Amino acid sequence: MPLSDFVLALKDGGDFGAGFGLVGVGTALALARKGAQFGLVAFRRHYMITLEVPSKDKSYHWLLNWISHHAKHTQHLSVETSYLQHESGRVSTKFDFVPSPGNHFIWYRRKWIRIERNREKQGGDLHTGTPWESVTFTALGTNREIFFNILREARELALQQQEGRTIMYTAMGAEWGGFGFPRRRRPLSSVVLEGGVSERLVQDVKEFIDNPKWYSERGKAPAWWIPYRRGYLLYGPPGCGKSSFITALAGELQYSICLLSLSDRSLSDDRLNHLLSVAPGGSIILLEDVDAAFVSRDGGAENPAVYQGMGRLTFSGLLNALDGVASTEARIVFMTTNYVDRLDPALVRPGRVDLKQYVGHCSRWQLACMFQRFYPEQPPAAAERFAEQALAVSKQISAAQVQGHFMLYKMDPEGAIANIHSILL
Repeated sequence: MPLSDFVLALKDGGDFGAGFGLVGVGTALALARKGAQFGLVAFRRHYMITLEVPSKDKSYHWLLNWISHHAKHTQHLSVETSYLQHESGRVSTKFDFVPSPGNHFIWYRRKWIRIERNREKQGGDLHTGTPWESVTFTALGTNREIFFNILREARELALQQQEGRTIMYTAMGAEWGGFGFPRRRRPLSSVVLEGGVSERLVQDVKEFIDNPKWYSERGKAPAWWIPYRRGYLLYGPPGCGKSSFITALAGELQYSICLLSLSDRSLSDDRLNHLLSVAPGGSIILLEDVDAAFVSRDGGAENPAVYQGMGRLTFSGLLNALDGVASTEARIVFMTTNYVDRLDPALVRPGRVDLKQYVGHCSRWQLACMFQRFYPEQPPAAAERFAEQALAVSKQISAAQVQGHFMLYKMDPEGAIANIHSILL
């Protein structure tokens, strides 16, 4: 049979016609689906705008907070818990609800915005265990101004919540992360140091901050290079107000505090150098109890394990990191120790530590001043009587012991004087 006759025979068959029709319909549907996909891609490319913000970006948490304020009717939520331990030992807890991973829609400035929060199932921060996340904003139109407005509002909202408060940062991996929630700024008047000590430190820090041009000019001169940084060492017995003063100083300057523990076993030379170089602007870098991580070279020879630190951080790495702390903004580094004699001279030499200040046990003047500030209605004679009797009990009374004693007699100043002998218990 000729080939043409065979094809005509198949064509005349009913099964062939039905099959040919199904193939045609399938082909048409496939082409329509491809066309719809292509059209959707083209529509998104030319008529929609998208913004993706990874969790590593500084604005990520600002935006989550902003979303929680605008997506008030969303039913899919996640909780973020933060806590703050006060000096008295009391713990305050705060719960914040934020949109959970998934899709959310909000009405913003007469436009619908689709917000997608993604959380990676694999991978994350090795130090905190937090999975990587991102949030994606999608809106109709091609004008980027809507995203600039959202970012500005998110920043202003965050600043409003932080106004009048001191932000505490701690090292989280290779970056700084918020520790707890912002604390109410502590006034300098709440920390009573020996006469003139507080004023001297505050004046030195403010003079440093207010003279960027002076450091800039000398920082460029090759023969006289002075970096724009300043180091301070507060030393003395525990409980005498070293950390409290730094917290109050940060409040006075409207600065944040970056708290770094040198005894962290995960801290290495490279990580320390990176953390000091990326510290948030307008912050005080605080290295507490530096004697706990490193001792003098003489002590290190007797006990090499102690001298090598408690982790992967080396002494030379610490010195190099301190020498490398430089920025276009003022960099302020405070170190505290209870045992200054244990510190290596290389750590506290000029250039690394520009000002050293002893913060010791309470003097007669401090005791009287603290009494008057805690009991402002009492006459100066009562304050002098308290100071005299306190020194008769011991010459080594810390500010923390005095505050704890006053807390036992909040409304009874005479009881605080009469029972001063119990201050050391």
